[in-house]
Amino acid sequence: MKVVLADYGAGNLRSVCSAFRRAGATPVVSADPREALDAPLTVIAGVGNSASAARGLEERGLADALRERAAAGKPLLGICVGLQLFFEESEEGGSGLGLLRGRVERLRARRVPHMGWNRLDAKGPSALLAGLDGEDVYFAHSYACVPGEAVAVAEVEHEGPVVAAVERGPLAGVQFHPERSAAAGARLLENVLAWSRSV
Repeated sequence: MKVVLADYGAGNLRSVCSAFRRAGATPVVSADPREALDAPLTVIAGVGNSASAARGLEERGLADALRERAAAGKPLLGICVGLQLFFEESEEGGSGLGLLRGRVERLRARRVPHMGWNRLDAKGPSALLAGLDGEDVYFAHSYACVPGEAVAVAEVEHEGPVVAAVERGPLAGVQFHPERSAAAGARLLENVLAWSRSV
């Protein structure tokens, strides 16, 4: 399966590509809005500042293509900052794509950023997280989404609950890094490919 990683000018796209390749996909990094719209699966993956990522998507015409893709019911995956961009606004600055209601807030914890391994707690049925409830995955973030609708399918504990994954229709996202999460991350990406075929 061809997987397009939306190129907004920054992010850890090489390692995510490698992880998708190991999962059996054919990943392509592209800033072409048409390619991002038409691919069997498109991914927003990234680290760093959500405001600059949102600006990069807008400047390249990718933001409108991703909104059109979601409206058409085509599968879209967000990883880390990519998940945060699904929402309306962020305390880090800037506006997201507005695909889901809610906002992104700085973690209310003594230890920020939240870095390292943490155990997933599934909150309901999820094609994305099949076989992953209770597994440890790798996080590196200072902000997290606070959904305004019932889309969270997993949380982790970091001095309080933190949303670790969301899923609704053609939209799915994880706050953790599957490309750095060993066997659990590999299983997640295999699940993502299966999910994207069934949406």
